[in-house]
Amino acid sequence: MTTTESRTDIPEHLRVDYDVFDPALTHPVDRFQDEVARLAAIGPVVYSSAYGGHWVVTGYDEAHEVLRDPVRFSSFHNDIRATSPDRILPLELDPPEHTAYRQALQPLFSPPRMKSLEQVIRDTANELLDGFAKRGSAEFVAEFAHELPTRMFLSLMDLPLSDAPLFTEASDTFLQGKPELGEQGSREAAEAAMLRMHGYFAQVVAERKNRAEPGADVTSRIIHTPVEINGETRNFTDEELCNMFFLLLLGGLHTVQGSLAWGLLHLSRNPDQRERLISDPDLMPAAVEEILRMEAAVSMGRRATQDTVLAGIPIKAGDQLLISLSGANRDPRQFPDPTRFDIERTPNRHLSFGVGPHRCIGSHLARIELIVAMQEIHRRIPDYRLDPDDPPVWHPAQTRGVVKMPILFTPEP
Repeated sequence: MTTTESRTDIPEHLRVDYDVFDPALTHPVDRFQDEVARLAAIGPVVYSSAYGGHWVVTGYDEAHEVLRDPVRFSSFHNDIRATSPDRILPLELDPPEHTAYRQALQPLFSPPRMKSLEQVIRDTANELLDGFAKRGSAEFVAEFAHELPTRMFLSLMDLPLSDAPLFTEASDTFLQGKPELGEQGSREAAEAAMLRMHGYFAQVVAERKNRAEPGADVTSRIIHTPVEINGETRNFTDEELCNMFFLLLLGGLHTVQGSLAWGLLHLSRNPDQRERLISDPDLMPAAVEEILRMEAAVSMGRRATQDTVLAGIPIKAGDQLLISLSGANRDPRQFPDPTRFDIERTPNRHLSFGVGPHRCIGSHLARIELIVAMQEIHRRIPDYRLDPDDPPVWHPAQTRGVVKMPILFTPEP
């Protein structure tokens, strides 16, 4: 790999010291957005010295250009630290190979199918609120923000709720690593977590294949749906299925968890807008879009497949890029007064679900989960506030999030 130190073609004013995994970005206080804003002030594309060197894209137009062009910018590697030749499927495939996976999954996450889950989501949200609404306090992430998407994932996949702790531990470790073990130990822990989940899903696949009647759940539908890959019509292999299920797990849990917590953070800081939501729950869909814009969880990785130019800057074939969606969502060229939280912002063409071939396939489910959950929260514990004696804990990563968020509120009678 060509390192920053050996590159003589990077203009000095574009060189930055930025590591999206650096714990100092979020501890002891969360300064992630401030750091991204610092990079954006230099330019929409800058060059970081971390992990052998990579470009960081913070501009909206530039992020849009990269994500929509898999010919120039491959999604392999998505993890900017990765060196393995193995791919996470279908995340690290490009069209046309990626297209078969997309076509198989798309109908299972269509807007009508996800809309049909609204009452289940509402019932689940209220069941979770029942657990602490009379108490006047809660650890919001553990008791609600993590539990809701976890239960919905288990329901969609027809997996036992008792397995939720396994998913929690494995997905947390894969995304966050174990920093206390050092860089190498942390990476090995993340790989071990992925292997544990692959082993779990391998057992699920074997069991579903042996069922006399395939179920209607997402797991069974994917297993038994023929697809055309490289001109051959076949079912997905066990390895391909385990990869996809693990990716659905990661995509379904942590982004919704973070967005729920960030929603409470921003609305508690903007009580006038919160009051409007309490009095008019129909404003919630627009409010959710603004929450998503303000706090995009994902920074996507791409690799240049050819010498090209981005924002007037030469990019070499093989160069790694990190696409900061949180930076793109605060680009003043696209969003007037971009740091202002406005639940009625329009238009609001944020990139939090990505764009192009890899646009988040679960976006319809995520939106419904967020809208319904926030409506129920504001109906039942509307005066929530962060606990001043126990501040939130955040974690940095390419999928960043909120680890803990204690809240206080007036108990239900």
